[in-house]
Amino acid sequence: MKEPIRLTLPLTAEKVRSLKAGDSVLITGIVYTGRDAAHKRMVEALDRGEELPTDLKDQVIYYVGPTPAKPGRPIGAAGPTTSGRMDAYAPRLLEKGLRGMIGKGYRSPEVIEAIKKYCAVYFVTIGGAAALIAKSIKSYEVIAYEDLGPEAHAKIYVEDFPAIVAIDCEGNNIYEIGPKQYKR
Repeated sequence: MKEPIRLTLPLTAEKVRSLKAGDSVLITGIVYTGRDAAHKRMVEALDRGEELPTDLKDQVIYYVGPTPAKPGRPIGAAGPTTSGRMDAYAPRLLEKGLRGMIGKGYRSPEVIEAIKKYCAVYFVTIGGAAALIAKSIKSYEVIAYEDLGPEAHAKIYVEDFPAIVAIDCEGNNIYEIGPKQYKR
């Protein structure tokens, strides 16, 4: 079995081009969070001609709504949210420089085209392992939309966050490639 690729953020286009669908990665660095409600607000801000709460150039966003932190921990359980909920908003954020997304599940053809157009990447992480994933999150700070609670836009610092490249910048898609490998 191939060793995971250690990936340090920010995520440049050069780093993205080196990743291939199916690669296992361990991500270290600043990652932003947000779910559908936060994404909707960001796109509405763009529609009004306003700046985003964070500069997304070469950044990664994790689709997560963590549970409250236990004493002594920065965050509670932090498993991925179904990425399709963000499909209506993702192309606009990719256009603004977002380089990577982390979630679970399929992406729409429009998002895949935007991934290719803007040289981005889509990672998936393990659903149902929220407590385990939270161990790689070392800090958590809400940046915007605090009223959304766990769906707020936040900044987290991760070390060795486990993920798999699901869709690379050429549009290769593990959800299509994977099943073909096991067909007889």
